[in-house]
Amino acid sequence: MVSGKKYAFSVSVETAYLPDQSSPNDNQYAFAYTITISNMGSIAAQLISRHWIITDANNHVQEVKGLGVVGAQPLLQPNQQFEYTSGTLLATPIGSMRGTYQIVAEDGTMFEAVIESFTLAVPKMLN
Repeated sequence: MVSGKKYAFSVSVETAYLPDQSSPNDNQYAFAYTITISNMGSIAAQLISRHWIITDANNHVQEVKGLGVVGAQPLLQPNQQFEYTSGTLLATPIGSMRGTYQIVAEDGTMFEAVIESFTLAVPKMLN
């Protein structure tokens, strides 16, 4: 979460393995992630762009940058949330993602919301 009462976004993540879209024999493991972005601040702000760092178990790193999320640049009023689901392919059954959202408040202040590292894993791989 970004510190300060005026500019404060929180990000929560849920992940799911997609066996029907995966091909372990071809080293392709598909994962979905659902992100909930919440404006916890006192000023409206718009998500402009994203930067993801995706790392598989072989330490292969992919960086993904782009405008908005799933084709949208949501403007969030205070206490408003935006949720979306997207996905990624890994070459290993375990990996991680982390990143940032670049945000502009209605007063023109630019800030980042940090997305803490989260794990992508085929069920029972981490037991």
